[in-house]
Amino acid sequence: MTVEFISAINVNRSNELNGLADPTLDPSYLKRYARVLEDGGFDYTLVPYGSPGHDPFIIAAAVTQHTEKLKPIVALRPNTIYPTVAAKALATLDQLSGGRAVVHFIAGGSDAEQAREGDRLNKVERYARQEEYIQILRKVWANTEPFSHTGTYYSFEDFVSVVRPTNGTIPISVGGSSDDAYRVGGALGDIFGLWGEPLKETQEQIDRVAAQSRLAGRSDTPRTWVTFRPIIAPTEELAWEKAHHVLSTLQERSGAATLWRQRKNNGQAPANVGSQRLLDIAAGGDLHDRALWTPTATATGAAGASTALVGTPETVAAAILDYVDLGADLISIRGYDNFNDAVDYGGYVIPLVREELAHRERTGQKGLLQAEHLGAYAENSIGRVSA
Repeated sequence: MTVEFISAINVNRSNELNGLADPTLDPSYLKRYARVLEDGGFDYTLVPYGSPGHDPFIIAAAVTQHTEKLKPIVALRPNTIYPTVAAKALATLDQLSGGRAVVHFIAGGSDAEQAREGDRLNKVERYARQEEYIQILRKVWANTEPFSHTGTYYSFEDFVSVVRPTNGTIPISVGGSSDDAYRVGGALGDIFGLWGEPLKETQEQIDRVAAQSRLAGRSDTPRTWVTFRPIIAPTEELAWEKAHHVLSTLQERSGAATLWRQRKNNGQAPANVGSQRLLDIAAGGDLHDRALWTPTATATGAAGASTALVGTPETVAAAILDYVDLGADLISIRGYDNFNDAVDYGGYVIPLVREELAHRERTGQKGLLQAEHLGAYAENSIGRVSA
């Protein structure tokens, strides 16, 4: 089984630990970060979207010019760009990068965040709009003759694009944890994105997406993408020391945990189901399965993918392989200390996972993660716990 790795791009030194809040794009940092990801063996990088943030299409284009293989995943909210325009923009990015473009759809988990850019549809409507949007993209990429469309959310006449994706189409990723997300992603997605939950809950979500694929008449199912925030160090003791330092820093820098407790006491919950699920899982215990640690989700209010895998590189690699064994073949790992963590993941975690998978392919059996990798990590790392 081939497993590919995803990270998330950063445009400057600011991260969740160092307390920097500079929004300025730093071109030299962006270039360096993209090269670290490519040189570290990452296959993709998510280019995130937020209402106050940089344009993901422009950032993705810049990433492709500093790399040769790294595939940018453009996060796209349907309310921000008309589908025919997005189809051309993605195809242009695809041509520019030699066929590396990917798009990840965000229906929108927060009514308040959507309203900041004039979107006032409710969540059910947002997923219905997303479904229509994806169908339009695929028709634009497939059609060489003008066509018209009259739908619930979009209408146009005699449109054709001469900007063609390099390989005929562009992979589409859908994420979420609601029934609507499973339905749209199962029917239309090439990839389905999940946040890092325990193995049992992850398997349940994979099965629900597959069921929706069958209901849609598909003979295949979307690839599964699972996201974690690993915290690694040369020994288990150092890894847990580092984890608790990260947690205390997150708690200091965010009032999310306090706000969540207040909302919970008032019977309120986050708007999106994914955050609700992470917080419920965290309330049921800190440590799950081999290495999944959930207090980081509580500390951040589960505002995004926020659960950690804690341990030595061997422990974290083994935990990742547990998800691979469920069928997840896209693994997103990005740190709270993003640049330094990306360096460490590329040096010590990704090689272990790939070595084990190569061993399985050669022998047909699971192998043992080798101790010499731990020695190399201990020799070349100081087990950073800095913020």
